[in-house]
Amino acid sequence: MIAIGHLELADRTRWQELFTSYNTFYERTLPHETYDEKWQAFLENKTIHALCARDEHNTVVGITHFFQHPSTSGPDVCYLQDLFTAPEARGRGVGRALIEAVAEWAEQRDCCRVYWHTSEWNETARRLYDQVAEKTPFVHYRIAL
Repeated sequence: MIAIGHLELADRTRWQELFTSYNTFYERTLPHETYDEKWQAFLENKTIHALCARDEHNTVVGITHFFQHPSTSGPDVCYLQDLFTAPEARGRGVGRALIEAVAEWAEQRDCCRVYWHTSEWNETARRLYDQVAEKTPFVHYRIAL
């Protein structure tokens, strides 16, 4: 059984373990200050948001981070920026439940869509994403500043 909810103060260490693993997967290293800053922002729950998945033992086994933003072509949209499931919990519906919870959150706020990016080589995640969403033909560009 997987339960989706908000992060609690007591979840800080586990959240950071999972978020660090997520960043390691994408070959990124974040300074400790960034973890502190984002944790505080998630607790404030104003501009960026986080949900977690808990297993039957109340252990956090998945996290997602997301935010709502305006769109020039219609109603606001929701960007699902990060999604990570602990390796020991994969294949149990954690990722799907987190995506569904973000979609429900966005729908309650009248967003017209939820979208996200993933690496082309992230085949495990893409198998799930192909089941729950439409792959668009857009190509992602960026300028690092």
